[in-house]
Amino acid sequence: MVTINRIVVFYFSGTGNAKRIAHWIHDASLKAGIECHLQDIAKYAPSEFPSSDSEGTLFYLISPIHGFNYPKITLDFIRHFPKGNNRIVLMNTRAGMKMGNWITPGLTGIAFLISSFWLRRKGYKVMGQIPYDMPSNWISLHPSLNDPTIKFIHKTIYSRVNRHFNSIVAGQKVFLSHRDIIQDILISPVALLYFFIGRFIIAKTFYASPACDDCGICIKQCPVTAIKHIDNRPFWTVHCESCMKCMNICPQKAIETSHGLLVYTGILYAVIIGLIYNLIPLLSDHSFMRFVLGNFVFFILLILLYKTQHLFLKNKYMAKIIVFTSLTSYKFWGRYKSIPDKGWKSDLEG
Repeated sequence: MVTINRIVVFYFSGTGNAKRIAHWIHDASLKAGIECHLQDIAKYAPSEFPSSDSEGTLFYLISPIHGFNYPKITLDFIRHFPKGNNRIVLMNTRAGMKMGNWITPGLTGIAFLISSFWLRRKGYKVMGQIPYDMPSNWISLHPSLNDPTIKFIHKTIYSRVNRHFNSIVAGQKVFLSHRDIIQDILISPVALLYFFIGRFIIAKTFYASPACDDCGICIKQCPVTAIKHIDNRPFWTVHCESCMKCMNICPQKAIETSHGLLVYTGILYAVIIGLIYNLIPLLSDHSFMRFVLGNFVFFILLILLYKTQHLFLKNKYMAKIIVFTSLTSYKFWGRYKSIPDKGWKSDLEG
């Protein structure tokens, strides 16, 4: 067995779940007397890639799951990863919730399947595929989790991370993903639809309410530089990864999800697509044409309505209506706020 004398952890993180696990691995490495380096994928430059000529170097790669796949920034990083023969462990963070003393599992989808295929072709030895169900930060879909829930999930996953780390350092393979292989394969069509269509739609649901003081924090800290400053306010482009970082770090809690915009787009889409099928009945007889045309029409409508909404936000009365139709604007919805390790590690030590 080759002794591990160095670990390099590559991570992409929006609200901090993947980054937190990267730091837990870093701490476990230091305790084991192993040199460890952390590399934020969003700040990655090819010239900074650490030397991989030593067999004793173990790579970790961890990223959240977006739409049952790694986000594009992570996939691009893996695709451009240089060739090598080192061992590598793939991890992801999924949307975890708490039911009693049980953390509900998320779905990895095609993330491990695609990344393992690419890395093995480059010569790497995949030693593990491990999903971690960290606190769900997807507040566009559900209210934020409360502190006791976040604390419980952190404590549970922290113990798992350390247990898996010890197994891997001991030379064992850890493929927890095999337990979910059937549902991951079944969900693969949805993952592909999200990657080619869905992520662009979700990217156009974020906006800054009148509470925005134009501080620019969301623009400066966007890990994929997807937020622009247009008409004196933030504007989300289709390059957005929907990592939720901007929404959860905004000091004014001014960034909202425009649920109303999606509803209006859906209504207008139904009217327009119905007119098209009435004018050209032949289109409705071909499922593939319906699929392509339907997605094209919906996306174009969403782009146009999003730009219109951006202009309407300048008017205080229209802005109030837009905010009213956004679930995230209500106080009970909240924002995702991670709890520092010191807030729960003492319980484990005790």
